[in-house]
Amino acid sequence: MTTPNYFDLDVAEVIQETNDACSFEFEIPESVQDQFKYRPGQFLTLRIPWQDDFLPRCYSLSSSPFESERLRVTVKRVDDGRGSNWLCDKIKAGDTLQVLKPAGVFVPKNLDRNFLLFAGGSGVTPVLSILRSALTQGQGNIRMLYANRNDTSVIFSKLLNDLAVQYPDRLQVIHWLDSVQGRPTAPQLARFAEGFADADVFVCGPEPFMQGVEKAMKLAGIDGKSSVHVERFVSLPGESEGHVDAVVAREGATATKLVVELDGETREIDCKPGEVLLAAMQREGMDPPHSCLVGSCASCMCTLVDGEVDLLANAALDAEELAEGWTLACQAVATTKKVHLKFPD
Repeated sequence: MTTPNYFDLDVAEVIQETNDACSFEFEIPESVQDQFKYRPGQFLTLRIPWQDDFLPRCYSLSSSPFESERLRVTVKRVDDGRGSNWLCDKIKAGDTLQVLKPAGVFVPKNLDRNFLLFAGGSGVTPVLSILRSALTQGQGNIRMLYANRNDTSVIFSKLLNDLAVQYPDRLQVIHWLDSVQGRPTAPQLARFAEGFADADVFVCGPEPFMQGVEKAMKLAGIDGKSSVHVERFVSLPGESEGHVDAVVAREGATATKLVVELDGETREIDCKPGEVLLAAMQREGMDPPHSCLVGSCASCMCTLVDGEVDLLANAALDAEELAEGWTLACQAVATTKKVHLKFPD
């Protein structure tokens, strides 16, 4: 499969948010501004040079598409993190980075809803984008719980405080500090859902935190399949480590008629037995969203409308998402004579 179509973007400003977190704002050339329109909750994939390889890394946009501001991703250092530490140590205003256009489905369908937001550490980045967008574009009430190790690790502290003051009747921000209260338990988290049983829930943070929130929402009686949205990121392999053949030997694989709904158009193409569906689309000149090519980043998430596929690898979708019909185009091989995929609008 081919390398994704990266764009060269200049870094306009680097903002030191905390001792271990930086924001990077990008200048978007007028010629590609349409490519970088985004929705609250989406992310950018950065291509980071590393030794003799490149590392694709996904970072959520903390900016809001409804504000007159540059696109901004916020990166927190990770122990032994090759990508995050390189960015925070090396990149300064005026440097150029290779960036994919925005992707991701951690996006509210209706900003007029009530929202229950849970963020842990740097998981605040997509949550902040959703929060600010819902405040300016919607009319619902919002309750946000933001968990951190201690008060010095709180990213966007002043901005969150200012928003709470600006929207006192609609927004409640609750800070949870492990150094003071210990790590939150599921019963404790469930109590934050009181009065928000009809809300859309968005969760991003460390895996134990997210699992705790998911358990808490079940305790609170909130339907996980339709109302609880979780954003998970994993560290992607280098490009030389993640090569996937366009056609693979796979038991049960069959030639198929592939129907693809993408960017407002519907196309039908023929696929060979064992041909990865993303590779087939690229062969026909289509440009579906994708990044890691190893089933980890969820950039290529799409809905399986009809037919069946076998996933070669999957580190992005959980059991509920699979049950809802989501699949990964970069890992999907057809096992029926017809397959119909629909990418998010």
